[in-house]
Amino acid sequence: MVRGLNTWVVAAFAVVAGAAIGGGTAALEASLRPWRIGDFGPGLLQAQAGPAPQADVPETRHEFGTVGSGAEGTHEFVINNTGSAPLVLTRGATSCSCTVSDFETSEGGNEQARKELAPGGSTRVRLKWRGKGSGGPFRQQATIFTNDPRRPEIAFVIEGTVVPTWKAVPDSLVLSQVSTGAGERATARVFTYGAEPPRVEELSLPDPQASQFFSLASAPLDAAEIAGETGATGGFLLTVDVGPGLPLGPLRQTIQMRFRMPDEVLAEIPLSGSVTGDLALAGTAWDSSRQSLLLGTVSGKVGSHAELFLTVKGPHAGAVKPVVSEVVPESLVVVVGDAKPVGSRGMMRIPLSITIPPGSPQANHRCSQQAPAGRIVLTTGHPETPTLSIPVCVAIGP
Repeated sequence: MVRGLNTWVVAAFAVVAGAAIGGGTAALEASLRPWRIGDFGPGLLQAQAGPAPQADVPETRHEFGTVGSGAEGTHEFVINNTGSAPLVLTRGATSCSCTVSDFETSEGGNEQARKELAPGGSTRVRLKWRGKGSGGPFRQQATIFTNDPRRPEIAFVIEGTVVPTWKAVPDSLVLSQVSTGAGERATARVFTYGAEPPRVEELSLPDPQASQFFSLASAPLDAAEIAGETGATGGFLLTVDVGPGLPLGPLRQTIQMRFRMPDEVLAEIPLSGSVTGDLALAGTAWDSSRQSLLLGTVSGKVGSHAELFLTVKGPHAGAVKPVVSEVVPESLVVVVGDAKPVGSRGMMRIPLSITIPPGSPQANHRCSQQAPAGRIVLTTGHPETPTLSIPVCVAIGP
């Protein structure tokens, strides 16, 4: 009976002792570990002995609004020293697209990014950032450390929304009715988000040979159209007129635009389509999506052979009598066969025999940027398509 009583006494003593030790440990840790409310340290509630600096900041957060993608924004924050001792400021960490100035030696700072502010003095901290991405909200932050025991660090925050510097509607131009004998018009509205309405200085095509078939123009958008696009501050209508005479096949160009608002902006809009006419090609080696003759990789010792058919329609079908004027690579042998009528509408079909004879030298025309396409150029006799150039994708090996 006594032993049972002793056991309960020992257990109760252990609980009381444990609670006392735990409470004492927690109190000790609390006294040694610094704590903070926001930017303020424990010194906020402690009396300071002697002169001390005091960092006073009217604002730490700024709602910028909108900034264009790639454009730069700035905002200045003010730090006042309302204490009785010098306030030392040290530049801390910043967001990746945010920089802090006013710590240069010419502005009272030093090489260690420190700046001392006398009692009663003030300084401005300038944050710079650049809008990134195609659009959406952003938040940038910069930290300044101080020797104010009540406020050891200050976090300045910039918030806003990134909008594109410019936007085209539609974002690409597609021409679906271009023919060798007739042109087509396409338009796009270009909205801008700069400080000023855009001043268009140049519209061009990078391909000088294609430029002769295109006419480019711009005109300012009216206020109602600009107001209907969120965040837009200006804009212009881009007009592209394509004239007749373009060669048959795929049409791929890039419209280049140079305008100011007030900074210079270089922008591009892709243009694509297919030029059709009275002439059309077909055959097992003909790729209609690429408008190219695909011969692939050929052994120069063995050679290869392919057949194409040139179909001609329209009132000038009888006048088309193709003649080979150029081949690349030079080893290609192209033979034009006799025209034969197809159906009862005056359509004609002309066979083209393409041969790479055995013993041909090596050549690389894979239709890539490093290995441009070869070609078969025909003089047709058609008044609207006098010349027909057939791209050839081929690599001749050993």
